Amino acid sequence: MPHLTAPADARRTAGGEQLGFGVPGYAHPLLAPAEWAGLARPGTPLHWAVLNIADGPGSRPDPHCLEAAGRLHNARERALHGDSPDDTVRASGGRLLGHLDLAHGERPFEELIADARSFIDWYRIGGFYLARCPTERAGLPAVRRLTGTLHALLAESDSADGGGRLVLGHGTQPYPGYAEAADQLVTFQGPWTDYRWSQVAEWTADYPPERFAHFVHGVPRTHLEEAMRIARWQGAGTIFFTDRDGRSGQSDPFATLPRYWDEIVSRIGPGISE
Repeated sequence: MPHLTAPADARRTAGGEQLGFGVPGYAHPLLAPAEWAGLARPGTPLHWAVLNIADGPGSRPDPHCLEAAGRLHNARERALHGDSPDDTVRASGGRLLGHLDLAHGERPFEELIADARSFIDWYRIGGFYLARCPTERAGLPAVRRLTGTLHALLAESDSADGGGRLVLGHGTQPYPGYAEAADQLVTFQGPWTDYRWSQVAEWTADYPPERFAHFVHGVPRTHLEEAMRIARWQGAGTIFFTDRDGRSGQSDPFATLPRYWDEIVSRIGPGISE
């Protein structure tokens, strides 16, 4: 049993709140067709998935990525606006997010906005995942400027219903002020050996679970229930757990489906997130 230090308010999430998946970025659709097809499968409780062509949108539209983006966009449309009242259960409702690499605050603002415009124009994305986001207080003003501009761009786009979604990919607990700069924060990204003993920051209890995401690799099948219990206890509403660990010649353990994908989907159950 993990040793967790959580404020009392955070423990309210230890019940039956609906978890969903955030996918930090599969391999290119040409190399990972099963992964991308699985995201649009009816009933998948997908909150969002990240499209990353070449640490961004690439230099021109990619036909394979266009096809994958179209399938996911159509699945979301069916889930949200389908004629049948069961569509919100039978179809996935996840947004497609464009990958923007902030390089811990080192990338110029103009470059990031140019990449964002390409994502919107080519792939009709519904938001952005800001990878390698700064975590310190000093980086917050620049991130606020960026997220404010991105929200404005998404609001002008006809593909981002509800103004789009912005996720800050910190991978660790950031300065609390970042919670007001975006819709969701990734506050853990790392191995199961660290996650099972992790502690939640007390300030996160001031926000609902849909404001936080956890990415954990190396989670054994036999510990899935424990991992989901930790996520709920720590107040995370979005997760990606995998048994992959990057040891078999694969540098990114999150770039492919976990071997127990069908099992974890069935444990969480069908759902949709706006």
